[in-house]
Formats: sequence, C-alpha cells, structure tokens
Amino acid sequence: MNSSDMIRTFLTDRLGVEPDQVRPESLLADLGVDSLMLAELMFEAEDRMGIDIPSDVTPPKTIADMQAVIDSLTALKTT
Repeated sequence: MNSSDMIRTFLTDRLGVEPDQVRPESLLADLGVDSLMLAELMFEAEDRMGIDIPSDVTPPKTIADMQAVIDSLTALKTT
C-alpha cells in the first residue's frame, strides 16, 4: 500500500470522504480532519507503513503534505 492509498482509505472509512475529493491539493481541514483526527491519521500511517513520525514534525495542511511526511520517512526506512 502506498501513502496515497492509505490516506484515501483512512479518510473514506473514518470520515466518509468521497475518494475523488482526496487530491494532493485538498486541505485536510476541508475534508473534516481536525487535530484529533490528524493524530489518528498519523498513528495509522505509522502502523500501516512501518514508520515512526517524530512528534516535532510540522503538522501537514494538505494531502500532499501528509504524503510527503509519510514518503520521506518510508524512504529513510529502506536506506
């Protein structure tokens, strides 16, 4: 599973977001992601992707930001 699929599945299953609304430029807040849901999304990413997201990471604002966090940590894991 890649980061895009993981985020889309999470938002669809947890918040009822339509899959076509999950675009890189979409603001997480506009999709119903508040601070608590963002924490859940990050925990989900850690579990599914086998990564550790540092607590000092800048909170992502868009889908692309969230993907960048996940993808950069996933890349570090494989090197």
